Amino acid sequence: MLYTELFKDLERVRWNMETDVPWDSFDASKLSDEQAQTIKLNAITEWSALPATEMFLRDNRGDSDFSAFMSVWFYEEQKHSLVLMEYLRRFRPELVPTEAELDNVRFEFDPAPALETLMMHFCGEVRLNHWYRRASEWHSEPLIKHIYGLIAKDEARHAGAYLKYLKQAIARAAVDKVNEVKAGFAKIGFLMAASGRSGKPMHPTNLHVNQALFPNDTVQSKLPDPEWLERWLDVQIKFDKEWEGKVVKMILHNLSNLFGKSLESLNDLNKYRKTLLAGPQAV
Repeated sequence: MLYTELFKDLERVRWNMETDVPWDSFDASKLSDEQAQTIKLNAITEWSALPATEMFLRDNRGDSDFSAFMSVWFYEEQKHSLVLMEYLRRFRPELVPTEAELDNVRFEFDPAPALETLMMHFCGEVRLNHWYRRASEWHSEPLIKHIYGLIAKDEARHAGAYLKYLKQAIARAAVDKVNEVKAGFAKIGFLMAASGRSGKPMHPTNLHVNQALFPNDTVQSKLPDPEWLERWLDVQIKFDKEWEGKVVKMILHNLSNLFGKSLESLNDLNKYRKTLLAGPQAV
């Protein structure tokens, strides 16, 4: 089981909201109204770890190892929302999300293939790490810069944990199913990494997840400002081609590790996926 190992690893480096967040360093003169609004919307977005955890537990009922790991992931993800709300409570109390606003992002996700969902969230964690690193650079207020740095590191560690479960899935797959599992991972990895080319990079919070609620079935569509994410990325933190390239590079690096094959480009990844579908002799 990976859970016991990951529990120890993550607990060893876990930050404490009281002792590792320098609340006294807040500088009110360096926080704009625009920036404060984005903190509120990120706090609400992070709250969506709640329905995501409910989805993971439902779709992985037969996997006690991964389900147990959700206790760690859920705790740390909810702390992201909590620390952002605490920041607002202390310094911009009028912007603290209401319980109704938080509850609005808690809705049921349709069932989906568990392993493909795992790969999607792995890529999502890699992307979030880079989004928050860029957000930390964009902000001018020192305390929120520090907080986003802490959260970004958590997202990187979560990506590493998911990668271990991806490796475990390949190792546990029946001989005649290994290529099928790898091809599924390659497909989702390609879609998640290539989405930035369209100007609308994919992340679990902006994907449609409930057909009955379509088109209002993304986490972002449930926010007080549903158009916020694209504006945050394109106009505010300016997540440009250089930063998007870093996301793609990191995903490819980890998938090279996962598959034991050098993948230097998205084209390499797509070609590898096709060889997997062609059969063992083509790999």
